[in-house]
Amino acid sequence: MIRAFLVDDEPLALKRLDRLLEQTKRVQVVGQATDPGDALEQMRSAPFDVLFTDIEMPGFSGFEMLSRMESPPLVIFTTAYSEHALRAFEVNSIDYLLKPVDEKHLERSLNKLDRIRSGAESRPSLDNILNQLMATLPAAKTYPARLPSKLGDKIEFVEVAKVTHFYANEKLTYAATAKKHFVVDRTITELEEMLDPGRFVRIHRSTLVNLEFVQELHSWFAERLMIRLNDGSNTELTVARDRAKLLKEKLGL
Repeated sequence: MIRAFLVDDEPLALKRLDRLLEQTKRVQVVGQATDPGDALEQMRSAPFDVLFTDIEMPGFSGFEMLSRMESPPLVIFTTAYSEHALRAFEVNSIDYLLKPVDEKHLERSLNKLDRIRSGAESRPSLDNILNQLMATLPAAKTYPARLPSKLGDKIEFVEVAKVTHFYANEKLTYAATAKKHFVVDRTITELEEMLDPGRFVRIHRSTLVNLEFVQELHSWFAERLMIRLNDGSNTELTVARDRAKLLKEKLGL
């Protein structure tokens, strides 16, 4: 069995990769983390054969995480990185999986890993490729942790992590939490652009949902979907047909 450690700041992406690896019956996941710093600590006491890691993550990147390891392991990147950078991976014999990861490409990576471990294929050196790609890696994008909600002369700050969904109604945009709905001075389109796309997904022209609160997904009429939120009220939201595929991918389906 191949022992693998997984690192990705998106919990749903981790869950999907864990499930796909388990289905191969070739891999044992010995650890996983959503934070690169935590991953470094865990990997010191969790022997593994290969590291699956995302590239752009809060705190520091997957490249930076690897540069802090005394003995860089065999690595398979899971990424939505640019085509130009992916060509660099190929030239340097470092494998990668485009998100959302599919079974066919995962099998390709595992076969390549088997060849390297058996000596049939040379083990890649990470030093040059890490230096090259770290130089081109854009600065990590930061996302707002709070949003202002103004009511008269009063301004409240809404914690983005507690927002179950944003919705537009009668020319106003609301941030819905389990306790209260707040008016925010942003359009749904503006919120989609400024919030973490790994957490917030637009499911309708007037609705942006926090994936962390999606509890159930149901098929509905006219090829649409309906989701039910874990927000204390079992809020139900309709998913537009043209948004269904993206939502399923983000949920690891």
